[in-house]
Amino acid sequence: MTDPIADMLTRIRNALSAGKAEVLIPFSKIKYALAKVIEKEGFFTKVEKVLPYTGDKQAKFYEIKIIFKFNDDCSVINGVRRISKPGCRTYSGFFKIKRNNYKTAILSTSRGLMTATEAKRRKMGGEILCEIW
Repeated sequence: MTDPIADMLTRIRNALSAGKAEVLIPFSKIKYALAKVIEKEGFFTKVEKVLPYTGDKQAKFYEIKIIFKFNDDCSVINGVRRISKPGCRTYSGFFKIKRNNYKTAILSTSRGLMTATEAKRRKMGGEILCEIW
């Protein structure tokens, strides 16, 4: 797999379109940090690292269990889009970060993953990973 973050966002998008309440994603530190930032923004109810059971025995690898947040049987998440891709990375300095009240952009900075508003407040730029609205 060349782009695990795009795979994670696609799994989230597919689970939401199928009407699922939760999704399991293979664990990695960057995906877990991304899910925690999205949870902090209020799009997920709970994000946890689990060791799932397969049949009668426990699995060997950890997974990320994401439980979606719903309002009146409708998901809080309307869309997810990958911005920076492996073939075309997108970077932004803090002075070029635009404020958008409808979309939440998530950046990878030297201080870890954070939202665009937090990065602008800390006067930090970085790679724009994705947008969620």
